[in-house]
Amino acid sequence: MKIAIIGLGYVGLPLAHAFSFKYDIVGFDVAQWRIDELKKGTDRTLELSEAQVKEAIVNNMQFTTALDDIKDCNIYIVTVPTPIDENKRPDLSPLIKASESVGSVLKKDDIVIYESTVYPGATEEDCVPILEKFSNLKFNKDFFCGYSPERINPGDKEHTVTKILKVTAGSTPEIGKKVNELYASVITAGTHLAPTIKVAEAAKIIENSQRDINIAFINELAIIFNKLDIDTNAVLDAASTKWNFLPFRPGLVGGHCIGVDPYYLTHKAQQVGHNPEIILAGRRINDNMGIYVANQVIKLMIKRGHTVDGAKVLVLGITFKENCPDIRNSKVIDVIQELKEFGCSVDISDYWADKDEVKHEYNLELKGQVDYQDYNAIVLAVAHDQYKDIKRDNDTQVVFDIKSILDFSDGRL
Repeated sequence: MKIAIIGLGYVGLPLAHAFSFKYDIVGFDVAQWRIDELKKGTDRTLELSEAQVKEAIVNNMQFTTALDDIKDCNIYIVTVPTPIDENKRPDLSPLIKASESVGSVLKKDDIVIYESTVYPGATEEDCVPILEKFSNLKFNKDFFCGYSPERINPGDKEHTVTKILKVTAGSTPEIGKKVNELYASVITAGTHLAPTIKVAEAAKIIENSQRDINIAFINELAIIFNKLDIDTNAVLDAASTKWNFLPFRPGLVGGHCIGVDPYYLTHKAQQVGHNPEIILAGRRINDNMGIYVANQVIKLMIKRGHTVDGAKVLVLGITFKENCPDIRNSKVIDVIQELKEFGCSVDISDYWADKDEVKHEYNLELKGQVDYQDYNAIVLAVAHDQYKDIKRDNDTQVVFDIKSILDFSDGRL
């Protein structure tokens, strides 16, 4: 058995590393710079350590951008991103291009397994026709498909890929068993074989949609309690004393999953004639929290006597979550843009983010060393460990703690 992993990002690389201990693995990515750095033992996502990347190399894993190098594989696992476009509609272009590439090398009896998060039906309705077109083979006769949604939590060194239970499915019952056995051979947390690919697709999409809705509810409570001059976190601490209270906290909802996946589900719902009111309401609340935070900071600055136009504001953190370099779909950007629209001069600092990636993705400059006392306001946007001990010596300075990790602050969610 020889396996090709298509896409070597946050999802594909850890999976390839896990499989490399038992199977012949070829890691394919369209980005030559990514292949070059992996061959040197470097993973800029920090999902794998240098030692782990070198482990995969020692296990004879290959890294390539050439389709010829994956021609002799018989299992293809697609782990490319599934983002949304500027109108918040599913953007399947990475998945389509990956399917075209795999289809061009597909052979009789090969299995294509998708891990990318999609709406129910995408694998069989959108990807399979492309595989058939580019391979001239017939689905479920000449080749087969599987689905096993990724559950990677970027930056989490406890719940790594082999320690997260894997949902699996196949295009036929027999293929479902094969796909399940394949993952069960490396996933120590176990597997769950779903009856169909659509069931597995739906399971993944509702995991993140449920979390999004729960956070939206808490965010709305934070807005209400702020108007009532009640400490939201104190309320949540008290409510959490009941055994069945769900301990969600307010915050910005970004990243590659929670802030994106619900739009895949709502898109499909609208396609079949249903208007998903709760899911979209939750999305509206969460999408507007960055603007809400910026407005709260401005109000606090005015109360402290600061002139907003030209005021110096420091934003601490730009990644979408703490203690990882992942800046995908960061909602801190909304805070920064809104502050700039008020006329503030905004500096951004982040211990984890790559400055070149931030420049390329958002056209923003990251500051190196900063003196906190140089700023009229500080917005602690991401709960990196390095920010937990910051001090304030300037009584006129406004500190807004989005993540509620400081012992002091003038405002928080």
